[in-house]
Amino acid sequence: MAEQILDKLGRPIRDLRISVTDRCNFRCDYCMPKEIFGDDYVFLPKDQLLSFEEITRITRLYAQLGVKKVRITGGEPLLRRDLHRLIAQINAIEGIEDIGVTTNGLLLKKHGQKLYDAGLRRINVSLDAIEDPVFQSINNRGIKASTILEQIDYAVAIGLQVKVNVVIQKGINDNQIIPMLHYFKDKDVTIRFIEFMDVGNDNGWDFSKVVTKDEMLEMIHKEFEVEAEPPKYFGEVAKYYRYVGAQSKFGLITSVSDSFCSTCTRARLSSDGKFYGCLFSSVNGFDVRQLLRSQMTDEEIIAQLKQLWHVRDDRYSDERTAQTVARRRKNKINMNYIGG
Repeated sequence: MAEQILDKLGRPIRDLRISVTDRCNFRCDYCMPKEIFGDDYVFLPKDQLLSFEEITRITRLYAQLGVKKVRITGGEPLLRRDLHRLIAQINAIEGIEDIGVTTNGLLLKKHGQKLYDAGLRRINVSLDAIEDPVFQSINNRGIKASTILEQIDYAVAIGLQVKVNVVIQKGINDNQIIPMLHYFKDKDVTIRFIEFMDVGNDNGWDFSKVVTKDEMLEMIHKEFEVEAEPPKYFGEVAKYYRYVGAQSKFGLITSVSDSFCSTCTRARLSSDGKFYGCLFSSVNGFDVRQLLRSQMTDEEIIAQLKQLWHVRDDRYSDERTAQTVARRRKNKINMNYIGG
């Protein structure tokens, strides 16, 4: 039986998010703006990335400390060669009950079947608009929303459970909320709208760009009759709503207007193997890769992982103010490096 460990605020560790690459084939302004991540941008070399064997080992050790859910992120994780091998290795770890992948969806037809055969059953697809011109202006690669919708249909057809994540920015894609709800309402796909978060240094975030949960609900109530659902488990980040008279539902992720720090159970590993206790970290992460490449035993590494969690006191969204945003902006870890 896994040991239960708690951080300084009494939060258990349940989830491990692992970024397997800092590369992406999109250039969304809020994550990897093309002005910063141009054609000559130098990404991490292969030897600085955690190997699949290293990721599997650290996941197995975290499972002994209570981790039950693993999410593979990036960058765009489907750009990592032979990702299905990693899924199969993690799927074999005792104690891991759930594996997910967060992807922009562009390569699902190419890799989806191998991932499914390796044991993957759940994916989150990031899709920030359903109208082609709006989506193309966001991804800055000319990729059409219709292309991603085809990939989603394929994923559902092969048996993957799909959730769609939409980052909402005022004046950019808030006009997409109602069309996207109409499109996905009768499909076997749950859509979740995410308040625009101040992750990283390069996304030009400020409070004026945030569309809050209450503002989204006001729009939605004008078009649909919906009712709130109770949370299913401790640490669930989305607040879900069901259409009255239907089985389908959608979610709102309120990381700005209604923080969920008090129930955060997530540890994060960056693409080069640094531990972070928070998506909004403003300090250098702890170098787990160095531990894995040393001669340390599993027991010695577990002792270090315990200590990292015991001293965790991150609650940035609870404490977010205009002053803390300005103060931390210079030091935030970019999303392509730490994962969403």
